[in-house]
Order: sequence, then structure tokens, then C-alpha cells
Amino acid sequence: MRSAAASQQGTSGRSLVGRWFRTKSIEQILADAEQPAQRLKKTLTAWDLTCLGIGAIIGTGIFVLIGTAIVGDAHRPGAGPGIILSFILSGLTCALAALCYAEMSAVIPVAGSAYTFSYATLGELLAWLTGWNLILEYGVACVAVAIGWSGYFNNLLKLAGLELPYWATHPPGGSEGGIANIPAAVIVLLVTIILVVGVKESARVTGIVVVIKLAVIAFFIGIGSTSVDPANWTPFMPQGLGGVGAAAAIVFFAYIGFDAVSTAAEEAKNPKRDVPFGIIGSLVVCTILYIAVAAVLTGLVPVSQIDIHAPVAEALRVAGFKWGAAVIAVGAVAGITSVLVVMMLGQIRVFFAMSRDRLLGTSLSTVHPRFGTPHRATILTGLAVAFLSALIPIGEAADMTNIGTFFAFVLVCIGVIVLRYTKPDHPRPFRLPFMPIVPILAMLACLGLMWQLPALTWMRFGIWTIVGIAVYLGYGMKKSRLENLQAGHPLTTNSK
Repeated sequence: MRSAAASQQGTSGRSLVGRWFRTKSIEQILADAEQPAQRLKKTLTAWDLTCLGIGAIIGTGIFVLIGTAIVGDAHRPGAGPGIILSFILSGLTCALAALCYAEMSAVIPVAGSAYTFSYATLGELLAWLTGWNLILEYGVACVAVAIGWSGYFNNLLKLAGLELPYWATHPPGGSEGGIANIPAAVIVLLVTIILVVGVKESARVTGIVVVIKLAVIAFFIGIGSTSVDPANWTPFMPQGLGGVGAAAAIVFFAYIGFDAVSTAAEEAKNPKRDVPFGIIGSLVVCTILYIAVAAVLTGLVPVSQIDIHAPVAEALRVAGFKWGAAVIAVGAVAGITSVLVVMMLGQIRVFFAMSRDRLLGTSLSTVHPRFGTPHRATILTGLAVAFLSALIPIGEAADMTNIGTFFAFVLVCIGVIVLRYTKPDHPRPFRLPFMPIVPILAMLACLGLMWQLPALTWMRFGIWTIVGIAVYLGYGMKKSRLENLQAGHPLTTNSK
């Protein structure tokens, strides 16, 4: 009797570990995406996906965070003019990771991005942790971006001779009596409506905004380059390589967004061709523009005069182009708006994919019968982000967003190697070159930049991860779609 009980306990122990690392087959992933009640509308073209990528990438990073990266703060040294090298370093890291994303998106063209890729290669527990950290990445980024949008919007109103009262533009807790950041909440709710109506409409709006902000960035480069003083580039690296590396870890935030293209893969007309094009194309365009902006900005004014809140607009004002500052402010509002659209889209699609696998409540994967969008997940995300944007001052949001993204990138790089060796004959419309050198270099680069982040960020990341494991063990593991299928329990579309 005891022997049988011991044997049963041993089997249960091995079964528990097996449940943590069970993978979902590519065939099952693709089949689930075609379920009528949970099928997303396929409307996006290569142009739409590239615009989504550029729309997500160019925004808060280049219009706001570049100032902190150049000057430095209490947690890290500044790069000075060496910010050019920081953008190159972050850009190369993202390029290596982008090749891995491109191959995985072509093989598994469904919603969920790194979460879905991990589920197919590394197992359910790591997939859950990837999704859990993507929620951190996109969620914190959406709140931070909305607050940044509010700041630039208020500046535009001031330029027009209008000014909202302090209580309506600041969260509670300040010495001057703030009540709520109303503009931040309003823009989130407007974006939510657009995302409920349809992803094609969202992509169309993003495309228009992308054209506006690219024109504004070209304007800054063109006007600013006429007043560049090469003397401002000396010393080039005032804090040495340490400053360049620390700045690379924060301006990495400026590149986050290309991975959001893969979250929309399921809504692409020809995902196996267009998603890799959108990922790589948007990254190449943005890297070139970032390097040009960094060179002009640091050559336009001395590092000591760069403003950390509105560095690009303020640099033009200091250089004597006061009217140009207003133009940049308009571009910043447009740019940050498109970032918010794509970041919220990414957050919602991760919710949708995890819900479809029943790791989260299944109601989040319900698709609207007319619009073909996951309207419940969209509304939930919109209300949560609007609430937090209005009432909570977000500090160090970029660091928290970055560490979640680095984690996802590392797992995707591991996953692409695993899939290449476990399914070598599976069709690959896009194959990354120099396997496994590229994904290994991408992993090392991501881990190196993660190491540059402050200790407090690592502590918060650890706490978030521990909470995620607890949620998985208490809910996700038991409710998982794979758990029910392997146990022989029938599944219905509305089963909880």
C-alpha cells in the first residue's frame, strides 16, 4: 500500500514538472486561431504593419528620454555626445532580436508575440512568465506614454494662450492640489474607442500620424543641422564607455515597438511575408533617424544646456528657432499618440492570446461579431490604463518597461534555436542567417543591457515575477486549455 502511494506521489511529482514545461504544438496554435468565435479579422498589409512599427517606435524615447540619456541622472551617468554610440548599440541589439522575431512570426503568425512563441518552444510556465512580463512592459509603457502625451498637449495649449487648471493635469498627492491628469485619461479612452472599432482603422490613423511625425523629425534634422557646432561634440564620451552603456540601456525604450508588430500577425493578410517586412523595415528606418537626431541634438547645443523634459524642442529654442519648438511639440503629440495606439494594441493582443489558452479568464478572448476585435479585453485595458494615467505619477517607467522587454527578447532568442532543432523541416518563409550565432549574440547583448539597469528595477522585476508564478500555480495551471485537453475534459468556447 505504501509502495503504491509512494509510486503515485512520484508520478504526481513528475507530472507537475511535465505540466510546467508542456508545449503547445504549432498545429494546435494555428487551429485555435481559426476558431470562429475567436478569429481576428485579417485586414493589415505590409504598409500597415510597417506604420504600426514606426508608430510604436518613434515617440517618447526620442522626444523625451534622449535628454536623460545624454545628461544622466541620480541612477546613471550620461553619455554626452556619445549618445550616438548608445543608439547604435541599442539598435544592433534590437536588430539581432528582430531577426529572431521575424523568423518566429513567419512560422507562427498568430496573436501573442513572444508569449505564443515561448508556448510553442519552452513550455507553459515560461510562456506564462513571458506573457506576464509583456503585461508589465506594455501596461507600464501605456501609462507612461499617456502621461507624456498629456505634458506635451498642455504645452501646446500654453503656446495657443490656453491653460488647463493645475488640478486637472496632475495626479493627487502633489503640494499644489492635483486631483487627476484628465488629458491623459481622455486620450487613453479615445484610443480605446478606435481599437474597439477595428485594427484596420487603428492602422489607418497610425499611418497618418506616422507621416506627420516623420515630417517633423525631418524638419528638426534639416533646420538643426544648419546650426550644428562641432565643438559641442567634445568631449565625445565625458563618462567613458560606462556612460554610453548606461544610456544604451535607457534609450532601448526608444526602440520598443517593433516587437508589437508581431502581436498583430494574426490580423495580417499575408503574415508570413508582411510581418518580417514590417518588423525589420520599421527598425531600419527608425535607427537611421535616431542616429541623425542624436547627432544634430548634441551638436546644436552644449550638453549642459540640454533639457531633460523636452530636449528636442528646447534645443531649437535655445538655438534661436523659437517657432521651431512649436512645430516639434506638434510632432511630439502626434508621435506619442501613435505609440499609445500600438502599445495598447500589443497589451490587448497578449491578453487575448493568454485568454484563448485559458491561462486568463476566457471572456477576454471574445471577439466582437461586427468589428472582429477582442472588445472586452480592449475595454478592460483602456479603463485600467486611463485610471492609472489619471491618478498615479509614474516614475522610472522606462526602466521597468525595458527589463520586461529584455526578458521577452531573451526567451524568443532561445525559442528560435529550440524550434530550429526540434522542427528542422518545418516551412520557414523567413530564415534568420548564421544560426545559432545571431540569436546567441542577441541574448548576450540583451543580458548585457539588462545588467546596466538600476538595482531597484531588478528588485521590482523579481517581485513581479514571483507574483506571476503564484498566479500561474493558483489559477493558470489548473484552467489551462492544454490541462483540460490532456485530462480529456471537453472544451467549449465559453467554458471557464
